[in-house]
Amino acid sequence: MDTQTLGTSEVKITPIIMGTWQAGKSQWVGIEDAETIQAIRAAFDAGITTVDTAEVYGNGHSEQVVAKALADVPREQVVYASKVFANHLKYDQVIEACHGSLKRLETDYIDLYQIHWPSGSFSSEPVPVEETMRALNELKQQGKIRAIGVSNFSRAQLESAAQYGRIDSLQPPYSLFWRQVEQDAMPYCVEHNISILAYSSLAQGLLTGKFSPDHQFQEGDNRAKNKLFQGQTYQRAQQALDKLRPIAQRHQVSLSNLALAWLIAQPQTNAIVGARNAEQATQNAKAADVQFSQQELGEIDAIGRIVTDHLDPDPVMWNWAKAS
Repeated sequence: MDTQTLGTSEVKITPIIMGTWQAGKSQWVGIEDAETIQAIRAAFDAGITTVDTAEVYGNGHSEQVVAKALADVPREQVVYASKVFANHLKYDQVIEACHGSLKRLETDYIDLYQIHWPSGSFSSEPVPVEETMRALNELKQQGKIRAIGVSNFSRAQLESAAQYGRIDSLQPPYSLFWRQVEQDAMPYCVEHNISILAYSSLAQGLLTGKFSPDHQFQEGDNRAKNKLFQGQTYQRAQQALDKLRPIAQRHQVSLSNLALAWLIAQPQTNAIVGARNAEQATQNAKAADVQFSQQELGEIDAIGRIVTDHLDPDPVMWNWAKAS
């Protein structure tokens, strides 16, 4: 799989990135470490050399699983992206959190270290972004991280952070069914050569087309609170999927890979996608080879708007307690 440069850094990332929120198990149901390890390894074997994780995923469990899955891979052959959570954004907390992630990932450096949510999210104590960036810049100077990124930041928050150091990536929720970033931060990212790492790139599985119109999630599954799986929005998504199926069939690809291929065709965008097992990971990798004409991309774009035109502007995908 071809790689591309992360922002203006020296880090090279794959257009499809292995996501490992589910590897932490918390807020997910039916996840087994052994299967997750096989999935991460299968993704790597299929050419996905970039892996995204975070300290908050299962309180560090995801990072440990990632390390176990790739323990025998030469370190320079894999790119690790991790994140510091909103409650650890004071200077000393950032340093401590990074050292914790380094230990769990069993590595001397993290290729991309990201602020997971803006300061103040989830009732966390507000911390000036200048203080957080000071810690990140120091970690970068020490060689403990190679690039700095932010996640769930608005354009205004991104601009503010960029005053205090080089930001090489933004990680927003972004998929064919969730596109607020296009109106907000994407133009800034394009102008300043900031890579977009789209999370929930399959709308938490909705874009696979595998969920029936009356699907109910098990208790404890975070997707039960995802706005896309609720009410009329979910019905519109089913209508859109029905219109996407003939395009996928024409190209002999899955709905998942149609959605991923559309996403990585957007400006500076890479797709983070999780997998429960090795087969899913291997299939996800194939999306990098799917090519659509500009006309087809426009057709897919228009179908996606069946869903997105009716969404409210709140960028948070879940009906959690307000994130900020």
